[in-house]
Amino acid sequence: MARAFESAGFRLFLVGGIVRDLLVGADLTQPDQDIDFTTDATPAHTLAAISSMAQSVWTQGERFGTIGALIGGRRMEITTHRAEAYAPDSRKPEVVFSTHVEADLSRRDFTINAMALEVTGETPTLIDPFDGARDLAELVLRTPLGPEVSFGDDPLRMMRAARFISRFGLTVAADVLAAATDNSERLSIVSIERVRDELDKLMVCEDPTAGLWFLVDTGLADVVLPELAQMRVEQDPIHRHKDVLTHTIAVVSNTSPRLLVRLAALFHDVGKPKTRAIGESGVSFHHHEVVGARMTRERMKALRYSNEMIEAVTELVYLHLRFHTYQMGWSDSAVRRFVRDAGPLLSELIELTRCDCTTRNKRKAEVLSRRMDELEERIEQLNAHEELRSIRPDLDGVEVMSHLGIEPGREVGDAMKFLLELRLENGPMERDAVLTELDTWWASRS
Repeated sequence: MARAFESAGFRLFLVGGIVRDLLVGADLTQPDQDIDFTTDATPAHTLAAISSMAQSVWTQGERFGTIGALIGGRRMEITTHRAEAYAPDSRKPEVVFSTHVEADLSRRDFTINAMALEVTGETPTLIDPFDGARDLAELVLRTPLGPEVSFGDDPLRMMRAARFISRFGLTVAADVLAAATDNSERLSIVSIERVRDELDKLMVCEDPTAGLWFLVDTGLADVVLPELAQMRVEQDPIHRHKDVLTHTIAVVSNTSPRLLVRLAALFHDVGKPKTRAIGESGVSFHHHEVVGARMTRERMKALRYSNEMIEAVTELVYLHLRFHTYQMGWSDSAVRRFVRDAGPLLSELIELTRCDCTTRNKRKAEVLSRRMDELEERIEQLNAHEELRSIRPDLDGVEVMSHLGIEPGREVGDAMKFLLELRLENGPMERDAVLTELDTWWASRS
């Protein structure tokens, strides 16, 4: 492809994240790796240069200078050098094309992403007018132009800063931190879907701790997740235990980088500030899982998550204390109820419960770990004899109506609930024993 552009009299540059990742030795062989180019060729000239080699071409971004193509089985985008300008109250750029790669790089978000590798010419040449390679080596996050300009152009870059801080272990330059703090409210002009997508990318970083604190400290969280700042309350004003937010972020970092469990960890104690009470025995947060589940649903709806994701995260928040209700050991019925309540979220609930222990008390942590091990062993043992994930009453509705001589209605539903509780408590039973229990229950109702 480089030869095609060069023979037509144009220059072609690899640009953006792929150049940064080359410098840090990242794996670039993945088929879904973004490949972005910039060029001094116009979109029309780009189309002419790639027409003979592209398996397919898409031109939806042509008016912004971008031509997409599938070449050699890899998706890539080739964009004419741009020197964009943004209106203060809009995210829609006024596109101005440029013939200079340096002008294009100056409009990039951060210096570590403002490098280009020229692939035309005799040998590849790194173009780094803003010392991005140095910043990457020194682990500093800076902007090519002043951060006020960069964040004014695109406020979403402040959210993106949080992701890069966490992903690469960067320290934020003082002027970048100040600009993000001063401009945090401008994030509200960005579509909530784009903000949510950027949050998701942060949440699945190996350790999102630094990025989450950046959101809180700059005030960006007040726009996206106002509940985070509200969790910055002391759990015990006498002994000054760590606040709820510190604990929450620690739990997030403990979990595996899966979006579902990470979001559940982020929201699991969100109800604590509203349920906080101080009594003779200290601070309590009674029913914070119920309040938290409701708050989680409301926030995730506001962020326009899918109904499926909202239901799953909300359920995990509601159930995250369920393990601790079984203080007397894991009887068969307790195991059945725990598995029934967790349903398809069993593995996520177990992980969240384990990771919720952030105490520095080694003995307390070991006790919790042993209890979790015991629960998982009991689940495995019972699963060898019963299908715990598909627990249902030993009779169906038709059998109940036939035996009791009743018509469809609420009484049938009540009978099925009784039989499910009987199944959870006793496990599989002989049919005659189940019918006897049903008769006794029915007689007690009469």
